[in-house]
Amino acid sequence: MKAGIVGLPNVGKSTLFNCLSNAKAQSANFPFCTIEPNIGVVNVPDARLQKLESFVDPERVLPATVEIVDIAGLVKGASKGEGLGNQFLGNIRETDAILHVLRCFDDDNIVHVDGNINPIRDKETIDMELQLKDLETVEKKLEKVKRTAKTGNKEAQKEEGVLLLIKTGLEAGKSIRALEISKEDRIEFVTPLQFITDKPVMYICNVDEGAAVSGNDYVEKVKAAVADENAEVVVLAVGTEADITELETYEERQMFLEDLGLEEPGSAKLIRGAYKLLKLETYFTAGVKEVRAWTIPIGATAPQAAGVIHTDFEKGFIRAEVIAYSDYVVYGSEAKVKEAGKMRVEGKDYTVKDGDVMHFRFNV
Repeated sequence: MKAGIVGLPNVGKSTLFNCLSNAKAQSANFPFCTIEPNIGVVNVPDARLQKLESFVDPERVLPATVEIVDIAGLVKGASKGEGLGNQFLGNIRETDAILHVLRCFDDDNIVHVDGNINPIRDKETIDMELQLKDLETVEKKLEKVKRTAKTGNKEAQKEEGVLLLIKTGLEAGKSIRALEISKEDRIEFVTPLQFITDKPVMYICNVDEGAAVSGNDYVEKVKAAVADENAEVVVLAVGTEADITELETYEERQMFLEDLGLEEPGSAKLIRGAYKLLKLETYFTAGVKEVRAWTIPIGATAPQAAGVIHTDFEKGFIRAEVIAYSDYVVYGSEAKVKEAGKMRVEGKDYTVKDGDVMHFRFNV
């Protein structure tokens, strides 16, 4: 599962990527600086992991991770192949969620591809190109489905109705994620086509240092523009965040954050948001060898969670021994949790809860 960073050229995408992943993707003051997508594996900040470490004192600690992809900047006409359009659209189709960066700061020294700062126009430019590409996809599919529907095939007629709804929505400037389509129809007819505008999105307002805490007028306009999209808006001073990551010690970074009025880097909130956007959650294993966060899709069963560690664990699953994270914190050790009768034994139908501390019993 991976999230793709998208936006117009020169809005701060590669700087954000560098900040998140500590990889040094090229970042410069001209369009199309990023051509091949850069992929970073980013640790997910989770205070629960440090808490478990303090109880167990393991040899090592391994956090959950999420893949972030830095994709080439998009320009008007990308759906028709302008700029790096075809490559961009192909790359974003392969991601599972979109982190849409909008420039919300003034700086005459950093050129804007359209000459002036207007995050709403920038958003609409990206939306339109993605919608046009999806329109192309739905029209091609409709041609095939209509022929089958004319023969009286009920399933094809149902699919035709869904595709026509999508086509009408896209032509009206609506992204597919905002259309009212039943969950069953989405699974059967929409998901297999990998529509770009069906992917969940988070908007990242890139501001200057002075607006890092409270935002600015540009941010308020973005929030108003996306109010009906059910999408999170994150305010981030990307350049400042990049400066923080360059500091050598934790103490220096904390002092910098305190000066800005921030409790933690904005990038930490963004990473957790991306993790949630991808519909992922975490369970833990805790022992003297390691304390580790494991990533699973929300709603995963105990055998599926075991399979993340090793496929044999899922194949030979017998049971899971489960401690709620809150109980672990209250009692301070696995032994005391057991003494208090708070360790549960769960079977194959158990749906794992975010934060569960688990042991698996299996036989292969």
